[in-house]
Amino acid sequence: MSWGTELWDQFDNLEKHTQWGIDILEKYIKFVKERTDIELSYAKQLRNLSKKYQPKKNSKEEEEYKYTACKAFLSTLNEMNDYAGQHEVISENMTSQITVDLMRYVQELKQERKSNFHDGRKAQQHIETCWKQLESSKRRFERDCKEADRAQQYFEKMDADINVTKADVEKARQQAQLRHQMAEDSKAEYSSILQRFNQEQWEYYHTHIPNIFQKIQEMEERRIVRIGESMKTYAEVDRQVIPIIGKCLDGIVKAAESIDQKNDSQLVVEAYKSGFEPPGDIEFEDYTQPMKRTVSENSLSSSKEGKPELKFGGKSRGKLWPFIKKNKLSLKLGATPEDFSNLPPEQRRKKLQQKVDDLNKEIQKETDQRDAITKMKDVYLKNPQMGDPASLDHKLAEVTQNIERLRLETQKFEAWLAEVEGRLPARSEQARRQSGMYDGQTHQTVTNCAQDRESSPDGSYTEEQSQESELKVLATDFDDEFDDEEPLPAIGTCKALYTFEGQNEGTISVVEGEMLSVIEEDKGDGWTRIRRNEDEEGYVPTSYVEVYLDKNAKGAKTYI
Repeated sequence: MSWGTELWDQFDNLEKHTQWGIDILEKYIKFVKERTDIELSYAKQLRNLSKKYQPKKNSKEEEEYKYTACKAFLSTLNEMNDYAGQHEVISENMTSQITVDLMRYVQELKQERKSNFHDGRKAQQHIETCWKQLESSKRRFERDCKEADRAQQYFEKMDADINVTKADVEKARQQAQLRHQMAEDSKAEYSSILQRFNQEQWEYYHTHIPNIFQKIQEMEERRIVRIGESMKTYAEVDRQVIPIIGKCLDGIVKAAESIDQKNDSQLVVEAYKSGFEPPGDIEFEDYTQPMKRTVSENSLSSSKEGKPELKFGGKSRGKLWPFIKKNKLSLKLGATPEDFSNLPPEQRRKKLQQKVDDLNKEIQKETDQRDAITKMKDVYLKNPQMGDPASLDHKLAEVTQNIERLRLETQKFEAWLAEVEGRLPARSEQARRQSGMYDGQTHQTVTNCAQDRESSPDGSYTEEQSQESELKVLATDFDDEFDDEEPLPAIGTCKALYTFEGQNEGTISVVEGEMLSVIEEDKGDGWTRIRRNEDEEGYVPTSYVEVYLDKNAKGAKTYI
């Protein structure tokens, strides 16, 4: 099958067909180019999406990623970032291996096509010129033959006429011979041109045109093969990244399988555990007998401050935890106590442990720096030309001083940590003796109060009188210093979502749907400080209330 033999007369149609083939190739190039743009845009959107949901550094959101579910989500974001990278690879490979290559090939194809059809038109013009020459010689031969016939007839007529002179007859005879000779010459020329034309025409249809059309056919077949190879490359580019994309997806699946709900539950316990013991049973108070009240051994006020937890009347709910009472001034000033005594025991232990770990890291860093300076000084001592050893003394002394300061600070925090964990005595022996005397006085006071109630002249007593007598004994210098302070201003309101029974010292009971004033936000320990009716305040779990902060009260919140 050859276009030169089969399509010898379809020059114009082949020209249109080859132009259509180039248009198809350019259309495919445009398609691949748009695909690369889509891949780049998709990769960019994936990267922006991954970046958008990445945790911000040094923020509370970053702390949430200690949970396995959040870690898995972070791994998913990282894998999606790698996934986006593979789409960028697809775009780059398609551009370099298909688009650029085909665009260069199209330019070469256009040039080759132009050259082939130029040769075809040149051959056409040559055969057309030969045909015109043939037609011209043919017409001239025909004209000369006609002229020779007319001249012969005229001679015969003149020769038959007796009235014509002999000279006229001779003249007509010569003219007829001349025309006959001209006809013979035209015939010979026409025969020669015809023979030459037939030769040119045979070469045109059996040599020139087949060769030209064969080149055009080969050109077109190369174009078809090239576009097929490009389509294969198109598929291979995608296929090459499939294993890596599969690894990204496997990474997401592995991250999902690493989620441990039990571990996350334990982290919640560690994050929000207060360290308080649940309250014990409340004894029945028989007002016909001397009142007997037991002091809870596991209450925070008993274990930390040496003060027994006494059950008073309604106003006792407004009393705060002793460790919060102790640091009341620092909290009002907006500063966190150095020993974190404003936090519940478990949260305080975690903060102290974290502080100790940070200090140990700083000590290790300073120690490494000191060792490096010492080694450098030894090198200077052995090789004085490298430097002056004395120039490092000041820096070495400074680093040594920093290490000593950090160690003292570490010992201080370790002591507080040991106190919280119960490894060291929480107080000195003198404090223990004072606490013992204090406990004895407290027990005697409670008994006397009960006796006073029983021995009243009228056989009755008031709750305010009993509370007043107890508070006089329990009051300390620290309480006297802060009891008369102005109450904290409200920074907002809150609505109780659930009913909470505030049975521990410092807490306050709330009823579902109740509206109260907020006087202190959650500091990260899971508790919010609220107030009811200006004289009753305490702490409730943050998750039990819905807080509505007043933006205009921010200044009031920090100013006391």
